[in-house]
Amino acid sequence: MPLTKSRGIVVFNPIRMAEKKLEFSYEEFTHSSQLNTTDAALLTQAREITAQAYAPYSNFHVGAVALLENGELVVGTNQENASYPVGICAERVLLGSAATIHPNVPIVAMAISYNSKEVKSDHPISPCGMCRQALLEYETRTEKPIKIILSGQKGKVFIINTAFNLLPFAFTKKELK
Repeated sequence: MPLTKSRGIVVFNPIRMAEKKLEFSYEEFTHSSQLNTTDAALLTQAREITAQAYAPYSNFHVGAVALLENGELVVGTNQENASYPVGICAERVLLGSAATIHPNVPIVAMAISYNSKEVKSDHPISPCGMCRQALLEYETRTEKPIKIILSGQKGKVFIINTAFNLLPFAFTKKELK
């Protein structure tokens, strides 16, 4: 690393490294009616299941519905707790149920929606960091990509073809070997 001296002060002159760019593609639909039949049905169920969320503190109800490779559906809703760290997100509730009830069966697609008394549910939201890591782990474990469908109760819909796109620099089992 080059150092130079200027007026008795050592100055670090960093060497510029190559700049990299990371991008991914996703589909954006203006309305759920533009989705294929399966994706539209999953999203409708995710929107409906938000009513079963237990969110008395945030009033932010999240629902997730997954289609498994064996044709089964699994659902999850967020479950809050007065001790905030004890709560669990809808995505991780769903992943735990899927892994327990249908061990090693890949998830083909997962729709995630939300409803709130505090904010408009008219745009897609993305899973939190912990859920992104859990989705990627499930995807890695089953060696199949999970299509992620994101939307509020109405409005735009995003479709992301793999959970990896949500967490490109993920910490995975490769780092532990």
